[in-house]
Amino acid sequence: MEFIAPEIEAYAENHTTPEANYLEELNRETNQKILIPRMLSGHLQGRVLSVLSKLQKPKNILEIGTYTGYSALCLAEGLDTEGELHTIDINEELEPISRKYFDKSPYGHQIIQHIGNALEITPTLSKKWDLVFIDADKSNYINYYNLIIENMNTGGLIICDNVLWSGKVLLEDNQLDEDTLTLKKLNQLIQQDNRIENLLLPVRDGLMLARVL
Repeated sequence: MEFIAPEIEAYAENHTTPEANYLEELNRETNQKILIPRMLSGHLQGRVLSVLSKLQKPKNILEIGTYTGYSALCLAEGLDTEGELHTIDINEELEPISRKYFDKSPYGHQIIQHIGNALEITPTLSKKWDLVFIDADKSNYINYYNLIIENMNTGGLIICDNVLWSGKVLLEDNQLDEDTLTLKKLNQLIQQDNRIENLLLPVRDGLMLARVL
């Protein structure tokens, strides 16, 4: 489902700060060599993540779901000069491409990659997070949210990607697959969570922003 007409999206991109050269190269290589390249955040969503991170000025960022590293690089643009971004992915085969572009950027020394199960790795990091981006297996989104919410600093921001899931969240529960049902439950959980204030942005496939009170 397209939430915005392609012509409007193209106009928006044409009136948005261009992506850095290394992001453009990463975008191209992902589309040429990697399966399911639509998983990459891309120019418009990448600039949204960049601006949010710059406004937040985080010292500690957690990303659950690295893929080829585009979103991590966008989030890293707002990092405190002494800050760190920890990014976790279960697919070790993608690590070489993401690391290559991390090291091409000005932020490579601040980005720490972890390969494995995020539910197991995250508790070992012993951090209080200023910004968290969740973009991994949808069936575990609620588990990820519950895992990190108590380890957020006041004013910290949680961003969940794909929360509209091509519009399937509008279907009745008895029509939903497991991933869609989990995303629908997550949206309701966040809506009712009095620890945060939230905003669901219909950017690409939906970004849920939850700011910790």
